[in-house]
Amino acid sequence: MVSRVSKIILLFALISALVLPNFRVVAGEENLEEICQWEKIEEKPEDLSDEEYEALLKECQAYYQEKSEEIEKDITKTEQEKRTLQNEIYTLSRRIENLSYQIYQSNLVIKDLGLQVQDTEASIEKTSSKIENSRQQLTNILQVIYEKDQVSLIEILLSEKELSDFFDDLMALESLNSKNQELLSEIKNLKSSLEGEKISLDEEKTGLEKMVSIQSLQKQESAKTKEGQEYFLKMTEEEYQQFLKEKEEVEEKAAAIRARIFELIGVPEAPTFGEALDIAKHVETITGVRPSLLLAVLTQESNIGKNVGQCYLKNPKTGAGVIAYNGKEVPNVMKPTRDVQPFLKITQELGRDPYKTPVSCPIPSVGGYGGAMGPAQFIPSTWVLYKDKVKAITGKEADPWDIKDAFLAAALYLADYGAAQQTYNAEWRAAMIYFSGTTNTIYRFYGDSVMAIAARYEKDIEAIEKAVK
Repeated sequence: MVSRVSKIILLFALISALVLPNFRVVAGEENLEEICQWEKIEEKPEDLSDEEYEALLKECQAYYQEKSEEIEKDITKTEQEKRTLQNEIYTLSRRIENLSYQIYQSNLVIKDLGLQVQDTEASIEKTSSKIENSRQQLTNILQVIYEKDQVSLIEILLSEKELSDFFDDLMALESLNSKNQELLSEIKNLKSSLEGEKISLDEEKTGLEKMVSIQSLQKQESAKTKEGQEYFLKMTEEEYQQFLKEKEEVEEKAAAIRARIFELIGVPEAPTFGEALDIAKHVETITGVRPSLLLAVLTQESNIGKNVGQCYLKNPKTGAGVIAYNGKEVPNVMKPTRDVQPFLKITQELGRDPYKTPVSCPIPSVGGYGGAMGPAQFIPSTWVLYKDKVKAITGKEADPWDIKDAFLAAALYLADYGAAQQTYNAEWRAAMIYFSGTTNTIYRFYGDSVMAIAARYEKDIEAIEKAVK
């Protein structure tokens, strides 16, 4: 039981919800969080009527729905942050991998350049040796030429049999000297070229070594950045899991409140959410229509039977009627040429007073007629097309105000228009036809709403089945 103060707060919440339905301040979000604790509203407070208790549950349901949507936004934001970090980490991993490849490739080139430098140094050494040998040969030749130049004419004449022999020797030495000088010049040029090549190779090798050093630093920096981002990704993942946990807790509370609302619906032997789900699952085996879609359509139509209509038929000739709770006259409660006679026959067969049986009022914003019956809100002329199908399955007279018959008839109707395909487009189309008989996009608000409710119910069903397991 709740305290007197809590009762006052609850009554204030009810007055705010009923008198100012669009002014959802109530007692502030903190008070709603306190008021809507499941332990406090699981059982109806003794000073509240059924209607007040139901209004409180709806207020709490709306609160938890808003809270769930807020958490969903946080989850979406966190998921985006995670994806961004994961993309950046992947990019860094690829960059690190590419740098490692470039460093490996550069080291191979440096090693090759080192070998080329060694070969060039060896060639320079050999060339230097050749130069030294050529110099020695040239020195010997010059020495001989010098010695020949020192010989006097008398000595030449006495030493040589013929004067021509002397000149032949001298010419041979001159020729040899000239060739040695040419060879020496070529060797010197070769050495100069090799030394230039060695300098170039050394510079290239040094440049590559510097580049490798830079790449190694870039790799280290990228690795540090990647490590930091992985740390933040881990934090984001923990935050994400916490959001998921909070959302699951909120959705469990919302599901429990919805279940309690189901218990208050104004239909005899009204089912709990679990019982309604069992009926919907059974109907799926017959029709192929998803339980969550069927529950969503019936929620949209009558809140699973809670609101089966607020009007009574009064004039069978004109189809006019009155609002049930205040007697105010309303035109177009039922289309006289289409639905009045079927309605009178249906109520007669079921032993109901046709003028005290609630049907839907016409919707001013939509136009047309009211007259829809029971939890599935079939108009009488459409019900007569399905009652025999229902009877053939159940073996008893079909009753549009019976929750099980209403479930079955609604699912048969939806299946006839493709809902058993269980695709979004097929279900949306079937829901649109259920509401207006067409898929005119002017009524798409209905199809969109049904699919949104079905998505929430699907999560509720998964949570229930998970808890059962």
